[in-house]
Amino acid sequence: MPKMKTKSSAKKRFKVTATGLVVGGMAGKRHGMIKRSKKFIRDARGTRVLSEPDQKLIKSYMPYAR
Repeated sequence: MPKMKTKSSAKKRFKVTATGLVVGGMAGKRHGMIKRSKKFIRDARGTRVLSEPDQKLIKSYMPYAR
């Protein structure tokens, strides 16, 4: 059987931790920062663990990152 391919967009944006959790950047920080509150900008720094349904979807995009 041929190997399954990983989605290039998923491997660039997400990382699977050693315990199997999917980590990704916060949403809503691409543009329009002037209208966001300072608290939102501070809280949206770094990465967060994705919710369970989102983790399941992203793991289907990366078949060998388990």
